[in-house]
Amino acid sequence: MLLKNRLFTPGPTPLLPSAQTAMAAFTMHHRTAEFRALFSRVIADMKEFIGTNNDVLILAASGTGVMEGAVTNLTSPGDKVLVLTAGKFGERWRDLAKTFGCAVELISAPYGQTFSLDEIRAKLTPDVRVVYVQATETSTGARHDVQGIAKLVRGAGSDTLLVVDAITGLGTTHLDVDGWGIDVIIGGSQKALMIPPGLAYCAVSERAWQRMETTKTPRYYFDFRRERKAAAKGESAYTPATSLFAALGAALDFIRQMGAGDLVDGRKALIDNAELAAEMTRAGVQALGLKLFAPTAPASAVTAVLAPEGIDSSAIVKGFREKFSAVVANGQGEMKGQLFRIAHLGYYDYLDTVGLLAALEQVLSAMGRSVEFGTAVRAAQQVYARNATSR
Repeated sequence: MLLKNRLFTPGPTPLLPSAQTAMAAFTMHHRTAEFRALFSRVIADMKEFIGTNNDVLILAASGTGVMEGAVTNLTSPGDKVLVLTAGKFGERWRDLAKTFGCAVELISAPYGQTFSLDEIRAKLTPDVRVVYVQATETSTGARHDVQGIAKLVRGAGSDTLLVVDAITGLGTTHLDVDGWGIDVIIGGSQKALMIPPGLAYCAVSERAWQRMETTKTPRYYFDFRRERKAAAKGESAYTPATSLFAALGAALDFIRQMGAGDLVDGRKALIDNAELAAEMTRAGVQALGLKLFAPTAPASAVTAVLAPEGIDSSAIVKGFREKFSAVVANGQGEMKGQLFRIAHLGYYDYLDTVGLLAALEQVLSAMGRSVEFGTAVRAAQQVYARNATSR
């Protein structure tokens, strides 16, 4: 049987064809008027995609690079920071802050769960310089209450900054960046924007820019002020990933088309698409008797599913790859073997969702599980039909 390679992973995600074409055909030098025009257009469009009036930076890096920059630019050694962690990427905030000499105060939630706002309120003392959190914890499939956390930070009456890793949250979750008062929000190119890894971006508030004037942690490549100065001239401070900029421009055009010519409406449509695919997936896996790993606060970027009792999730991942040339993600770290993760990011639609669930039925059946074919697909179809009727 013919096999097509398909990604159902939370990054890299399936590539937008028009972005691939734009990237393959791009030959422009980065210190030319033509590239500066592209650069400036993409920056302006990214403000609409993020939903902010704040300055946006785009760097040649993975998302972790800009996460590092959000520590080095906003803190000095010895500064007290509050890290909210409930998975592997929350732990990355912890490790970055410790690496650069911050005094780290932790609020931890069990994997698959989210935080108590009361606990955050109790720890949010005036000497906390920055709060670091994920919008969605990709390692567990959980979504955090960014709006509630932002309300606490802004209501504390201090100059505490809020930094949100929304690398899988942007384009899958409705976030009011300026309205809620998020000081730095971070994204990555290989997620909902449907292009390869290699670009990381962030929107930075005026409060955060002011903080950078007094912080002492060394930074060079990830000096946000240097990038801001260059971006004002339509350039990056260092050599940009030029072909990826062309791909990003094409992706933003595609999202604009989703909104009938309006990029803000297109962003909403992209998020609604992820929300619907995630809801269909949750219904499908539960119809098969499988359990969600984050049932109380499920993300729309990725669904984490516990492997059936007695089955290693690695075998499910292997079954997808060998039977259908499809890639789903295993659990990370100590969760490897316990759960598998299915993404709903970017260039991913109804037919992908139905096909994934049909393949899951086949994989589980081949492993000896009793499966009535069509069970997961039927449950997903019912979710889709209900949403189509309400629209």
